[in-house]
Amino acid sequence: MKHQADLLIRNSDYLNETFELTEGKSILISDGKIEAVGTAAELEERYQWKEELEGSGCIYMPGLVDSHMHTGQQLLRGRVLDEMPMIWTRIMLPYESTLTPEKMRLSAQAAAVEMIHAGTTGFIDAGSYFMEEAAKVYAGSGLRGALSYSTMDQAGLPESIAMDAGTAIQKTDELYEGFHGFGNLKVYYSLRSLISCSEELILRAAERAKEKQTMLQAHMNEYPGEINFYMERKQLRPYEYLDSLGVLGEHFLGAHSLLLSEQEIEILKDRKVKVCHCPFSNCGKAAPHTPELLKRGLVVGLGTDGAAHGGLSLFNEMKIFRSVMNLTYGVPLAEPAVMPAKTILKMATEGGQVCLGGRAGLDGAIRPGARADIIGLDKNRIYLAAYGQIANTILESVNAGDVRDSICAGKVLMKDYEILTMDEQRIYQEVCRFREQERMA
Repeated sequence: MKHQADLLIRNSDYLNETFELTEGKSILISDGKIEAVGTAAELEERYQWKEELEGSGCIYMPGLVDSHMHTGQQLLRGRVLDEMPMIWTRIMLPYESTLTPEKMRLSAQAAAVEMIHAGTTGFIDAGSYFMEEAAKVYAGSGLRGALSYSTMDQAGLPESIAMDAGTAIQKTDELYEGFHGFGNLKVYYSLRSLISCSEELILRAAERAKEKQTMLQAHMNEYPGEINFYMERKQLRPYEYLDSLGVLGEHFLGAHSLLLSEQEIEILKDRKVKVCHCPFSNCGKAAPHTPELLKRGLVVGLGTDGAAHGGLSLFNEMKIFRSVMNLTYGVPLAEPAVMPAKTILKMATEGGQVCLGGRAGLDGAIRPGARADIIGLDKNRIYLAAYGQIANTILESVNAGDVRDSICAGKVLMKDYEILTMDEQRIYQEVCRFREQERMA
């Protein structure tokens, strides 16, 4: 008797575990994971499946994971670039204080459409407000994601988002109870802005994340002001301070993590902290110590920092990241391969999957047992006709608009550029109406 499976991607070329091209194979998917890879004839001898996707027009690769984005800032696109600091207090925080359930729903819909088209199959949201609305949208989209509630208890925040430590934790508790494990979603606890969180809130968030066996995420070492804040008050740098509280570990995700001392890097290594860089956003602040972090065995993911910081395309972020790494570290050493294309692709796939709760060495690759999060790049693009080293060409030339198919947890989200899980045209019209209303306000 043949084994039952869900989906076959027939006759496809794909990137193997080392990001080299394997041609003419079929990928079999069952229960949200890759069941087997082989020729169609080989698989037909052992399996039968419910659905089939013709794969001959694509090069398939692991789906990208945006390890740090902001759903609540989706409609802030185009309002941050070229602005003087501090955009967090002058633009972003005031905007998020005006969010409504309707705005958050529309933001999540627009973000989900953009991510699916851009080849992103997984994401980690840094936290905002009315996250229940976002969770409902993302669950319906089929994307894999982690959501947080924006937790801060600093005095003087806008009245609509002001709260004490207990309320902040309660908000995330409610989000966790409602949506952790709902569809492909997880819920992480968060410290939205570390300098806006009391020690009580930090300790309670860490304790709750440990109880729930989920991640704790925070914006870390992004600005000199953060460093100075803790140096003045605690005579410790931010990661040193959190380590003194005992909250760091393999379930901690530090977004940005730019301005790191040698002591902090050693702490990250010893505690197995995961980090994420957001190249476009980070370019205005600092270049991260990524070569050293990878050398010491840290898990590093890539993020966009949300649409307000340059859109949701990780293909764009990977290109920028390569240039920043080469200029910062490669040029002084005369070493052009200081950050090879395969390393960057691994950060955006396997690194992101691990940040999203996946298994290192398994998820984020096309191999049996891995999460079936896969995207298809259109082979009919002229730059995929003659490509040299395929990993190099993907990093240099492929863009978000070249993603033809998207599959997450074994479900087809997009086929031949058409999103199947969401009404893209209706969402587009709603965003247009929102824009007109904003202009008339």
